[in-house]
Amino acid sequence: MTIDRSTRALDSLYGLTLGDALGSQFFVPSNRTALEGRQPPPAPWQWTDDAEMACSVFAVLQGHGHIDQDALAAGFAVHHDFDRGYGPAMNRLLRQIRQGGDWRELSRDLFDGQGSWGNGAAMRVAPIGAWFADDLDEAARQAALSAEVTHTHPEAVAGAIAVAVAAALAANREPLAPRDFLDTVLQLTPPGRVQHGMWAARGLAHVPSAEIAMRQLGNGRHTSAWDTVPYALWAAARNLGDYEQAIWTTASTGGDVDTTCAIVGGVVAAHLGRAGLPTAWRAACEPLPDWALC
Repeated sequence: MTIDRSTRALDSLYGLTLGDALGSQFFVPSNRTALEGRQPPPAPWQWTDDAEMACSVFAVLQGHGHIDQDALAAGFAVHHDFDRGYGPAMNRLLRQIRQGGDWRELSRDLFDGQGSWGNGAAMRVAPIGAWFADDLDEAARQAALSAEVTHTHPEAVAGAIAVAVAAALAANREPLAPRDFLDTVLQLTPPGRVQHGMWAARGLAHVPSAEIAMRQLGNGRHTSAWDTVPYALWAAARNLGDYEQAIWTTASTGGDVDTTCAIVGGVVAAHLGRAGLPTAWRAACEPLPDWALC
């Protein structure tokens, strides 16, 4: 059965949002025992900036069929909710865009002109990969366009490309061994620290221990693309057929857990579809905003 690109991308968005919302609960100290026991924390689960930005990405795909950078920047700015957990630099950037600033200048000037190398472009990009699942090169190109709106540093762009390619592969629904999955992602990831991390993830494809993988790959604790994306894609590759297992594996090592779970959730849901998401978890998750589904 052929699944249309909008459905694939929406499946990915649902999985991303659920991963983000559940992962964010583990920043609450009282919920950490639930994580250790692999028990879902009390509902409701509110999603964060990861999901909010991913909703803007999906809305632009629905409206344009591709990433229109101006429309995406406007969407990010209009829907920006300060209370969703954005970082200080992103809060400032989106406020300035809303006030009429040029996103090209503003994003390029971040961090003394080097641009942001954070994981923010990677956390929201999985629906793009699912949308362009029929063309991995185009998925990579569109992911780069989406990243540049807020994250111009080459490593942030590389992280977004790696996640989009992974989601595209997953959305094709073809079973791939973890090593083969990561090898394909690696082939389209631009050179640099993210690519180096993907080489390491590929080398750990046979390793079942999340703790061992995390020690070598990172867990997003530094919120950089290179210490977030390799571990998240390692976890996704090893658990592509089981959403619950993928999320528990990802969350178990801590770090930037809402973001790593958002990435993994978006990739795995692209493979399984919404039917593969736990019903009780979906009921506990804050619904997607109406504006994202129009």
